[in-house]
Amino acid sequence: MSQPAIHAERLCKYFRSNEALKDMSFSVPTGSIYGLLGPNGAGKTTTIKILMNLLAASSGRAEVLGYPSHKLNWRAFRRIGYVSENQKLPEEMSVSELIAYLKPFYPTWDAKLGEELLAQLDLPADRKLKDLSRGMKMKAALLSSLIFRPELLVLDEPFSGLDPVVREDFTKGLLGSVADSNGTVLMSSQDVEEVERLCDWIGIMKPGCLLISEPLDQLLRRFRRVEITLTAGEASKIDWGSKVVQAEHSGTTVNLVHQEFAGEATLKELQERFLQGSTTEDFPMTLREIYLAVARVRANS
Repeated sequence: MSQPAIHAERLCKYFRSNEALKDMSFSVPTGSIYGLLGPNGAGKTTTIKILMNLLAASSGRAEVLGYPSHKLNWRAFRRIGYVSENQKLPEEMSVSELIAYLKPFYPTWDAKLGEELLAQLDLPADRKLKDLSRGMKMKAALLSSLIFRPELLVLDEPFSGLDPVVREDFTKGLLGSVADSNGTVLMSSQDVEEVERLCDWIGIMKPGCLLISEPLDQLLRRFRRVEITLTAGEASKIDWGSKVVQAEHSGTTVNLVHQEFAGEATLKELQERFLQGSTTEDFPMTLREIYLAVARVRANS
């Protein structure tokens, strides 16, 4: 198994008395597109800034492309692209001047790819960055981070505030370039649908810590909504156990979110252990439904 592109162990970060991160541990497999989901204030940006050596961790350790994150230097950054929603660009430069300025820094610079991305992203090469809309500036930042074919691309809330057309151009440029170069992507976002569409690994955060980190297909398999129709007994008195993260009762019907679903074996267990003689039916869940179920339960725990 290849070394992960990113590996973090028990990262903690304090801002005075405020604990922004607590024991943050996860790995981003090489070649994956990893989506880090969480609400505002969960610590997504703090995590990324530590990984990019823009913030020092209070404790814990992380490696990025084999480098300790606190030792990332210019050699490492020749292999890493980074786009943030609050990224500062040299506003007096035009798009073409920005490209020309960056080119000498990257041995892997691909001029042909740059021409393709300019056309695909519909960027005006001769227009100054200060005269571009926010969405166009984000596309310029993406282009400047893809044109040298980075081994690792880090995107911090890249879709925030982008209109649907710009977002579609952005994701097409991103996916096309990543597919061509077999690179790795770490993307933080609150946009669950976009993450489900783009990513093959998922991390879910609540404020300060990571709740889930696993392949998307595995996550979608193990979470399932189960509907139980009661024939007897009171569902409100049942202890559903740790495998059930949510249980809602309505008359003679109970809707469960089961986080370790194993097909017929799980349905049989529910019938035999809790509601003998009742009927059960299971339904797949979207990533959004899983995210909301996990976030609501953890928020109350």
